[in-house]
Amino acid sequence: MDLPDGVEIIGPINRRYEEILSERALELVALLHRKLEPVRQEVLARRAQRIEALAAGAMLGFLPETAPIREDPSWRVAPPAPGLVDRRVEITGPTERKMTINALNSGARVWLADQEDANTPRWENVVEGQLNLLDAVRGTIEFRSPEGKEYAVTADQLPTIVVRPRGWHLPEKHVLVDGAEVSGGLLDFALYLTACGQLQIDRGSGPYFYLPKMESHREARLWNDAFCLAQDHLGIPRGTIRATALIETYPAAFEMEEILYELREHSAGLNAGRWDYIFSVIKSFRTRGKEFLLPDRNSITMTVPFMRAYTELLVRTCHKRGAHAIGGMAAFIPSRDVAANQLAFAKLTEDKTREATDGFDGSWVAHPGMVAACRQVFDHVLGERPNQLDRLREDVHVTAEDLLAVNRTPGEITEAGLRNNISVGIQYLESWLRGLGAVGIAGLMEDAATAEISRSQLWQWLHNDVTLNDGRRVTRDLVDRLVAEELAAIRAQIGEERYAAGSWEEACSTFLETAVADEYVDFLTLPAYARMP
Repeated sequence: MDLPDGVEIIGPINRRYEEILSERALELVALLHRKLEPVRQEVLARRAQRIEALAAGAMLGFLPETAPIREDPSWRVAPPAPGLVDRRVEITGPTERKMTINALNSGARVWLADQEDANTPRWENVVEGQLNLLDAVRGTIEFRSPEGKEYAVTADQLPTIVVRPRGWHLPEKHVLVDGAEVSGGLLDFALYLTACGQLQIDRGSGPYFYLPKMESHREARLWNDAFCLAQDHLGIPRGTIRATALIETYPAAFEMEEILYELREHSAGLNAGRWDYIFSVIKSFRTRGKEFLLPDRNSITMTVPFMRAYTELLVRTCHKRGAHAIGGMAAFIPSRDVAANQLAFAKLTEDKTREATDGFDGSWVAHPGMVAACRQVFDHVLGERPNQLDRLREDVHVTAEDLLAVNRTPGEITEAGLRNNISVGIQYLESWLRGLGAVGIAGLMEDAATAEISRSQLWQWLHNDVTLNDGRRVTRDLVDRLVAEELAAIRAQIGEERYAAGSWEEACSTFLETAVADEYVDFLTLPAYARMP
């Protein structure tokens, strides 16, 4: 391979990797790193400064310095791009080869091709996921399972591909520029744009992205700068790239309009990333005791006051600026148990009905088997219309106090909730360390976001002297006992052979490192990535 000056590849170069790790792609990676890495480090430092301020008693709120942007009625985002006009049902999933084919065959209008929370950054996943996307865009993708089952794309109408790169916080240790690790998100973005961008344009679509875990409009500006640099470098007209920003952090909920404004020529709307949002609520105010204490995860529904305020504000903000509002992921997956299956579909229908009625233009599901149910709900509300951009929701008036009303969430903190957090966290991390980022557990599709809720709730309860509903205080001794019991239950359920073949002890130690240590770890994927080859 011919590498640009200053670029090193630390990971192995397997078959076809040169199609993705081309000299042209790596030149773009180097350009983005050299131009933007200082700014990336600056926005990460701002995150740490905000956490320190919140711990000292500060509060989140709408920014006075950006009030002119919010109060200016004249600006709009770019009109919807080809393939992003009708987004009534979107399926999420990793860029693993079988999943790629299943997503393309699912009947969804959009496939969120996930290089982030539903993926793991194992080097083979990073590069081979891009190869799968390239083959999908070329129309040549196929797969044969170890059991001999053949998979091929058979759908007449394929979903629009929207790639989710990694967030600003994650590095890529296998690619160095001038001796430094590059941003995982910029690498994912550059590799896809270089390999597939022009192919998508030639097919009447375009290179589209979902942007995760941003905490401020400055972070959106950084992505916009990356888009402009990359389009100019590759000779693509500015505005060709389109991006949907996930509003999945607590600080970002107070900067929705500013984020749309920063991305406006490249904007494709906002998404309500509900699970990461709950994680961010806990993370942001983890030291503030009962003021921001949440009950068991299963009690935090989308109808509790602070979540209701967040989603209604998102729809109001998007439609005010001509942008799509996309609903959150339904984690339910089909089951062979008839009663469980009926309950899952009933909950999904209820969830999507609320979103469609509120004005969302589409929503996410995590499994191909749930696409039809989601589409049916939005078909009923939308009819022949492609979206609800004309529903301005001028009846919505959300204050900062509404967004901050966490203590109005009903529910209890129970031993069952504590056990569930421990079990889900360990099971998910064990799969993550083996390279699987989306895992079905107890009828739900779990990804990194839900695992983050699990360990962050445990940290918050442990470090704020919380008592369970039976009067017992959450202590390290109690946590250690329940961890041992839940690990033993997992071992008994899966059997000695599967347990011995897994990474259970390492998963358990990683979970405890992020859930009980005195110093809170910003993202559990950071120490987990350090353990990954």
